[in-house]
Amino acid sequence: MKKFLLLSFFAAILSHVCAESINIIQAPNITQRVSPIKEGAILSYHDSVANAKKSVVNIATKSTITVNNRQPDFMFNDPFFRDFFKNSPFSQPQKRESTSLGSGVIISSNGYIVTNNHVVNGADEIVVTLSSDNKEYKAKVVGLDSKTDLAVIKIEEKNLQAIAFANSDNLQEGDVVFALGNPFGIGSTITQGIISALDKSGISGSEQYENFIQTDASINPGNSGGALIDSRGVLIGINSMILSQSGDNNGIGFAIPSNMVKKIVVSLISDGKIERGFLGVSIGDLSSDLKDIYTNKEGALILSVEENSAADKAKLKRGDLVVKVDNKSIKNANELKNTIGDKNPNDKISITYERGNKLYTVNIKLDKLDGDIVAKEVSSEGDIIEGLTLENITDSSKYNLPKNTKGVLVTKVADNSAGEKAGFRVGDIIIQVGETVVNSTDELKAVVNKTPKSKKPVYISRDGFIAVLVIQ
Repeated sequence: MKKFLLLSFFAAILSHVCAESINIIQAPNITQRVSPIKEGAILSYHDSVANAKKSVVNIATKSTITVNNRQPDFMFNDPFFRDFFKNSPFSQPQKRESTSLGSGVIISSNGYIVTNNHVVNGADEIVVTLSSDNKEYKAKVVGLDSKTDLAVIKIEEKNLQAIAFANSDNLQEGDVVFALGNPFGIGSTITQGIISALDKSGISGSEQYENFIQTDASINPGNSGGALIDSRGVLIGINSMILSQSGDNNGIGFAIPSNMVKKIVVSLISDGKIERGFLGVSIGDLSSDLKDIYTNKEGALILSVEENSAADKAKLKRGDLVVKVDNKSIKNANELKNTIGDKNPNDKISITYERGNKLYTVNIKLDKLDGDIVAKEVSSEGDIIEGLTLENITDSSKYNLPKNTKGVLVTKVADNSAGEKAGFRVGDIIIQVGETVVNSTDELKAVVNKTPKSKKPVYISRDGFIAVLVIQ
């Protein structure tokens, strides 16, 4: 009996100690449940959705594609079969008709419709069907912009139901949304979800202009180009793509925000094309190690500057951290890319950047973008310190490098060294440490030994791209 009481006493003490070591916040008990609607009514977004639905159209396209009807290689290796099939219709390229389906949104009463570039680009024929009466119209392309995946088409009709645009800057995660479109070609369909995330980038490629709305509202094949609306029934985005290995919706869909859509469609309608400002830099994000070097913990890191570009004329340099454009703070490389891409050629902007832990501001007149990108994003990598065998580049042809390549070549990376763990590879070319350009091992050694105990960014050239690492 004494043993039982003693064990119970210790168990009680142990239970008391354990209970005190965990702080669980308990929600109040539910005392009642209240219906959000009055008795006899049904909670519904029908009125909001029904109005927006009138602005969403189905798009069918036809394209002519060329298919090579090539015979098996073993036949063409035989002179007899090769001569026999040379002029045969079986050996000639064949043209076939390809069809696809998508969606679009009416943005003006006189027939302008916005959709995705990938829905209509290259189409020989575009047929638009209204949701109200199933009437078909032939559409013409007004303008295309592959960099935002947006396009404007037009049908000859008046008094159409144009959708209202929301200010997408006011969106918040958790907002209720609806995706409207024509999934799988089965006709007009509505799916519901919420905004899962905002300002998503790096989804379709680094050369695109992206700040996607992510939603779990189903955006299936055929929904592309359709409307993403809020609970009021106004446009917050254009459905663009899904993230899926199977091609089906897995609860991760992306839409182009309405503010970006508005700017692009206005330019396409007025000019038939998009002209963007050009800064002339390659940029990357700050790694965790680089954040220890810079005073500012957010921004877009300049990895290279194109010769004679607007950035070069403004004396911007590799290693500068862009933290603000005009009065807008820049959090990362994608934000700088979108901000510059939103400007026009010859626009004058001010850029605030960090160099040597000090802030500077410079005024820049943007050039015209002739290529595909305004500011090319290049991923930054981890940190390095030792384990590298280095060699001066005295003969670029010796290592099959481009002529006049400058820098210090990494010819060997020791196993299990700090350099290997950081991701250094044979063939990397060290071109700059901090703000100092290096062209030889002596120059590299001097700049590294100058401040041996401090972290320093190291810029390397790898396969034609610039990356930034950190050494100490």
